[in-house]
Amino acid sequence: MKKLVVVFLACVFAVALVAGNAAAATIMRLAETHPQDYPTTKGDYEFARLVKERTQGRIVIEVYHSKQLGEEKAVIEQVQLGGIDMTRVSISPVAAFVRDLDALQLPYLYRDADHMWKVLNGAIGKDIFKKLEASNFVGIGWFESGARNFYTKKPVKTVGDLKGMKIRVQQSPLMVGLVESLGAVATPMAFGEVYSALQTGVIDGAENNWPSYLSTGHYEVAKYIITDEHTRVPEIIIGSKRVFDKLSKEDRAIIDQAAKDAVAFQIKQWNDFEILSEKTVVEKGSTVSRPDAAEKKKFMDAMKPLYDKQPPEILKVVEQIRAVK
Repeated sequence: MKKLVVVFLACVFAVALVAGNAAAATIMRLAETHPQDYPTTKGDYEFARLVKERTQGRIVIEVYHSKQLGEEKAVIEQVQLGGIDMTRVSISPVAAFVRDLDALQLPYLYRDADHMWKVLNGAIGKDIFKKLEASNFVGIGWFESGARNFYTKKPVKTVGDLKGMKIRVQQSPLMVGLVESLGAVATPMAFGEVYSALQTGVIDGAENNWPSYLSTGHYEVAKYIITDEHTRVPEIIIGSKRVFDKLSKEDRAIIDQAAKDAVAFQIKQWNDFEILSEKTVVEKGSTVSRPDAAEKKKFMDAMKPLYDKQPPEILKVVEQIRAVK
């Protein structure tokens, strides 16, 4: 009888211990718009894995992919209020809170991906993270999203070839200005409408990165792509300041470092996906045009009117970015 009592008590203790550990875990929700197998989502999972491992399970980040927690704008608002702990988004909608992010999106700004990463990981990136706090956000990390190119229904090899073409752009003054500076007709349009608009001739082309060109099926109706790499718009992981202020300095440091350590993994996922995307669309009939340095300079020179329109505070950040070696 005593033996049964001892066994029973041991079981009760074990269950209580497990329950206690489970109760002690801090669950944090991370909202992601892309599907589960997309490079940024894979980066989210690697970030979550590192945090769980380094806190011995005290902090568990649950990734909600495919817009499970809502559309991007609504999610950002919830993060600001503390309803959602963090999210991975493009910097474009976050620029509404920190204007310096507009500078990071200007066309033909970075020499290459390495230059962009030096900017993000340096003083400029750190300053942006500090400025986010005024809007109840915390900056956690950056992710890669590649360069964006034009793809069209007829061949484009030079700046002049774009003249008069109707090009779909995001509903953004910056993107409208970019396309108009190249002599094309900017056509703002919801992303979901682009395929049919290309198919029916409402527009002559659009622009995006390699993975999106493939995943949307746009290569089926716009078979020509020019690798002008007009913009590099990085991704950002932002958290709720209301949530993160409750964490210890040690746990905050673990989360920040895990985000940094997940970047190399995410970049590899992105680069591999880009290579696969380009290979796939070419096999399916797309034609790639690669402008030489002289032609690319013509694209860059065409941006002068757009840069001249930027306010002094944005141009100051541009100068800082260009000075990064």
